[in-house]
Amino acid sequence: METMEINDEQIRQAVKNTEILRPPKRSLATFGTTNLYYYLVTEPSYAELVGDNVETVIREGRVIAERPKIVTPYYLSRLEGFGPEARRYFDILLKTHDPNTPGLFYTYKNESKGLNIVSESLSAVVDKLNTEIDQRNDPLASIIKGEDLLWDVSILRFIYEITRNSLDENVSQMSRRGLLDRDVSGVPMAAKIKIEELFRQTIKGDRDPSELKRELDRWNLFQEYEDRFYSIFRR
Repeated sequence: METMEINDEQIRQAVKNTEILRPPKRSLATFGTTNLYYYLVTEPSYAELVGDNVETVIREGRVIAERPKIVTPYYLSRLEGFGPEARRYFDILLKTHDPNTPGLFYTYKNESKGLNIVSESLSAVVDKLNTEIDQRNDPLASIIKGEDLLWDVSILRFIYEITRNSLDENVSQMSRRGLLDRDVSGVPMAAKIKIEELFRQTIKGDRDPSELKRELDRWNLFQEYEDRFYSIFRR
């Protein structure tokens, strides 16, 4: 069975047709992990085959946004839990921005929780979901209207919009703490703090030394910390 080829225009259309019907009431946390629960509602891709029977597809899941990191071009982004179409959409976003501009790096993981098909209209399903969310008073729950075949693109569009809306607040909070300040070599203070914490955890045995080594390499700082790094193994 041949795999259907998805082109960039289809991805752009999926992005255009995605609507965040209910955004979360809080921004992404600046200094912690954020768990965003979502309901993605779509009309089934086979809708025209079922005639007058009205059905709506409900996908539930959780997007886990890790604490944002201050990065430079040494860092490469990596996503988990998304298919190739979503990754291609991410590439499209990168092409619209200067890839060499330092900024905040957000890491996400998408955890799908289930899929249901109900014999109700999409608007009726949205009304019920809104009522359910209101009753449990969940400020981080969202409702997204997307496309059935490219549903993971709709999820990534949701993540992009939430990130964009959180960016100013995250940057402001980090700036007030001096984390965006740079040392004489241009490395952000946040990176130096993270490296010191990794050293402490590695010495205690809570982290594998390879993780510390990768972090030093990403900042091109291994030579500066080389003696301290190898001293770990002489303890």
